[in-house]
Amino acid sequence: MAQISLSSPTRALTLSTFAFTICFAVWTIFAIIGLQIRELLQLTDTQFGLLVGMPVLTGSLVRVVLGIWTDRIGGRSVFTLTMLAAALATLLLSFATTYAQFLVAALGVGLAGGTFAVGVAYVSRFYPAGRQGTALGIFGVGNVGAALTKFGAPFLMIALGWQGAAQVYAAVLAVTAILFWLMSEDDPQQATATPRSLKAEFAVMADIRVLRFSLYYFFVFGGFVALALWLPRYLIGVYQFDVATAGMIGAAYSLPGSVFRAWGGALSDKYGARAILYWTFGVSAVATLLLALPLGIGPAGFIAITFVLGLFMALGKAAVYKHIPVYYPQNVGAVGGMVGMIGGLGGFVLPLLFGWLRDVTGDWSSCFAALFVIVLASLVWMQSAIRRLPDGQPA
Repeated sequence: MAQISLSSPTRALTLSTFAFTICFAVWTIFAIIGLQIRELLQLTDTQFGLLVGMPVLTGSLVRVVLGIWTDRIGGRSVFTLTMLAAALATLLLSFATTYAQFLVAALGVGLAGGTFAVGVAYVSRFYPAGRQGTALGIFGVGNVGAALTKFGAPFLMIALGWQGAAQVYAAVLAVTAILFWLMSEDDPQQATATPRSLKAEFAVMADIRVLRFSLYYFFVFGGFVALALWLPRYLIGVYQFDVATAGMIGAAYSLPGSVFRAWGGALSDKYGARAILYWTFGVSAVATLLLALPLGIGPAGFIAITFVLGLFMALGKAAVYKHIPVYYPQNVGAVGGMVGMIGGLGGFVLPLLFGWLRDVTGDWSSCFAALFVIVLASLVWMQSAIRRLPDGQPA
């Protein structure tokens, strides 16, 4: 097969970003088809929440394993096999009839979200340190797959039913996997990589910086995902928006928050990831504090502040991953998988926390108080770590 006329780094980045976009669309499929499944099975709110959250949970938990496999056997193979496995699970989903079967299928669909750790390790090896932030920021734009599902899956579901929508998604993901395998190449370090024991792969997790970067990502990614899920409900409850308007605002919040991630990568390359994280945490702390205080902010002001918050979260997502190939060039998959796992768990745990805080306090703004505590902890920990280092040494 003739090679496409792109340089190896550009080809790897283009194919990986496209594949991750499709994977992210599949990962969030339950946000749409789950509505018909809920009516079909007459699920309670708790059962529905578990069903919708299951792919997010499993897609986060598998990132460490997939990242380590990528370090050991290469991103091209792991990316392809993971997409094929997720495609099979999505196809089998269309034949589920009981709640237990849907949950099992959701476990497999969640594999699609785990490809983030694979792509980070794969793409980073094609770029020098000075360009990795930009490259990984562009790769992270694949998060727009969630917007594709929000805008496109409803039409498929109306035309074909939820089963037909799942089958179309499975077919598209399978074709994407095949194209990725045929058009991609092994990463440049794979041929000379020295096999390491699993103990060596996991040893890096003992570095306290891995935990610190994970906390950063818990806020910038987990918090972002949680707000994207929570905003429609918040707008309806506080400002009495109708469901359609609240849903469109939520989708509009998600889309630029993904696209600006590429800009965050470029800024991290130019000014340094640390500087971008200072701006991210500083602005986010002010924004969440304003939203947490009983100031009686109107809907226009609320939307403006949350969009600023989402913008800086997007910049921060890229900045966190700029750190990883710099500090852990031989363990990008393992460390990237761990950080991505913790961030993904934030997207699962924080909406539950928001609901619990609302039930306990009766205060809608309590969700922003929780985010303020998390971002403040991130800022204090980063500053504390930097102050303990000699001048000029990265933290």
